[in-house]
Amino acid sequence: MHSSLHQYGSSEHQVVSFLHPREGEAIQGTAVLVHGGYWRAAFTADLMLALAADLVTRGWAVANVEYRRVGQAPTPSAMVNDVSTAVQSALGWSAESGYPGNVIGIGHSVGAQLGMLTMDLLDAFVALAPVTDLPRTHSESLGEGAVEGFIGDHTEDLPTLLETYSPLHQLPLRSPVLLVHGSDDQRVPVAHSREYVTKAKSFGDAVDFWELPRLDHLQAINPDGTHWPKVVEWMQARRMDQPA
Repeated sequence: MHSSLHQYGSSEHQVVSFLHPREGEAIQGTAVLVHGGYWRAAFTADLMLALAADLVTRGWAVANVEYRRVGQAPTPSAMVNDVSTAVQSALGWSAESGYPGNVIGIGHSVGAQLGMLTMDLLDAFVALAPVTDLPRTHSESLGEGAVEGFIGDHTEDLPTLLETYSPLHQLPLRSPVLLVHGSDDQRVPVAHSREYVTKAKSFGDAVDFWELPRLDHLQAINPDGTHWPKVVEWMQARRMDQPA
């Protein structure tokens, strides 16, 4: 495995790490990882390094996305645009490298929220313990009131703003999605994902939902977890869905 760094903006936080499988190894596809941490600056793309390393050993090319967070991005839209631009950079890298297979997003917590808002660029998405409903996340004061930090001073039309940045309120997304959520998750209650799945299916979206016992919030991004090989199998099946 070897890696390279691509800067997609002027900030030191606007970077994507590209991890390449060994030369000559069969490529399964490209995975674009977006980390969580409730948008806070203390949490970085390093959260996804274990998943990235595991995917490379399984033959996936990986783009690990960093983006500006609270105190770095001037507006919530800047954060969303960072992830969108980073995904486009990953698509370009995958195409230039000649990698076969689909490009699949993997987001954890608010990384899933940001990544799912770029679904029009991706072939499929894996949402691990996702934040999908910002109005509800805000009303329940999840993440110690994290939504207030994400929105910042831009509260002129808060209900509309929260819905704009919520995958739940942007349905249908029109690409296959897998949601994996622990029934004992204390950071993002699994009820959020249940509601998302119900609404997404009512719009005709292709959604798979795995509600798992004894899977806490951070365990969702542990490649040693029993759920992870099954997630990779789901990704492989999406790759096989391509036309010949």
